[in-house]
Amino acid sequence: MDWTRAVDGYCERMGPEFWSEPMNAVTNAAFVLAAVILWRRTFGLGRVMCVILGVIGVGSFLFHTFAQPWAGVADVVPILLFVLVYIFAANRDFWGMSVWPALGAAALFVPFAAVTAPLFGLIPGLGGTASYAPVPLLIAIYAVLLRHRARDTARGLAIGVAILLLSMTARILDDPLCGVLPIGTHFVWHLLNATMLGWMIAVWTRHVLAARQAGR
Repeated sequence: MDWTRAVDGYCERMGPEFWSEPMNAVTNAAFVLAAVILWRRTFGLGRVMCVILGVIGVGSFLFHTFAQPWAGVADVVPILLFVLVYIFAANRDFWGMSVWPALGAAALFVPFAAVTAPLFGLIPGLGGTASYAPVPLLIAIYAVLLRHRARDTARGLAIGVAILLLSMTARILDDPLCGVLPIGTHFVWHLLNATMLGWMIAVWTRHVLAARQAGR
């Protein structure tokens, strides 16, 4: 595989130059900003997630500037890491699992995604966004299952699903709207994703604080 070949996957990109996707590149600052804001409001695993959130912004910036396969890896790996860490945190703190069962259950996301993503890929127009679709599905499952155990947390997760679905819609529309909107809509995916991931950290933080308060 040629790790340095040019990748042209988004409406805004008009050539191989570094700044061929200025909006897609610059809007990655939203991930770093969200990470900085949440850093002061969370703790423990929440801060680990803040670090990963900042790295997501850096990785995505690299991909939308260098636009090469190696940068694509730098883009997607931190996202997967964030998902796995969040699932572990949710298993441990929402469900009260001990560390190893929480880790094991988090690892199940990989086969879960491997099975469900191809099914979402059958939906016309979803395209590459199908690979992200298992995430809102899993969050929705957690929200439903938690609705009696932790109502506020379940509501927070449901809001996260709604934001992510809007974000995915922006990603899907990038190519179809390219003819009428040359800047594309992928940058909206960045802005909404940064908002959604920051929101999810806040949901976890509030749940843990509420549990600590109730245990006093």
